[in-house]
Amino acid sequence: MSRADELFIQNCRDILANGVWDTDREVRPRWEDGTPAHTIKRFGIVDRYDLREEFPALTIRKMAFRNAVDELLWIWQKRSNDIHDLHSHIWDAWADENGSIGKAYGYQLGVKHQYPEGEFDQVERVLYDLKHDPASRRIVTSLYNHADLHEMRLYPCAWSVTFNVSGNTLNAILNQRSQDMLTANGWNVMQYAALVHMMAQVSGLVPGELVHVIADAHIYDRHVPLVEELIRREPLDGPRLWIDPSVEDFWSFGPDSLRLEGYRYQPWDKKIPVAV
Repeated sequence: MSRADELFIQNCRDILANGVWDTDREVRPRWEDGTPAHTIKRFGIVDRYDLREEFPALTIRKMAFRNAVDELLWIWQKRSNDIHDLHSHIWDAWADENGSIGKAYGYQLGVKHQYPEGEFDQVERVLYDLKHDPASRRIVTSLYNHADLHEMRLYPCAWSVTFNVSGNTLNAILNQRSQDMLTANGWNVMQYAALVHMMAQVSGLVPGELVHVIADAHIYDRHVPLVEELIRREPLDGPRLWIDPSVEDFWSFGPDSLRLEGYRYQPWDKKIPVAV
């Protein structure tokens, strides 16, 4: 059984059995028909994935790995907030008439800051520290810039990553303020597992653990039947990650530089409504 499946099923069962509904409150998200999108949630879920053992991809339904990596590179490599730089349409609903999501996600990673060693943006600083100061306990990125929140089309959900090197092993903690379990959990786990692999490879390290901390792990009301069906499925063995060994520079990775090998999954043809 894939560890990603095991944790997803465990977390969803916990949310459905012990979660708290927000139906007594006014909520911001809406369905396409304008109906309020309510959720049932659990607070403070922490999941650990050992990337030395397997790559955490769900098998109870197919995950679009290439699109997930493409979005990750849009944020972390292109440091873009323009949906025209993205090859999928997952951000279309949040973009303005010019295709911008405002000062969110990639924009924040690309802002330059002055340090004693010189000027870096957040991604450049991570790469510098992993190579020059791997013992540092300060290798942290943050997208939650309060001064710019009013200019973001969507406040960042996955908002902070802490990188930490133990010996020759690169570990990371992904902090997420909010997680739509059905549409985003498997997606975000794959993305940041891939990021740890990429950062490790270009820094001469080996990938270790990804720890995923979710403050508000929720299932939307219209997703409940879909989730109930998914978690009744029998998981398969997880895939392996192939990452192009010739890539030595983070800026040289592309969506085809990584792929899942031996990826088997259960068929899934259900349309998932998205709350905006």
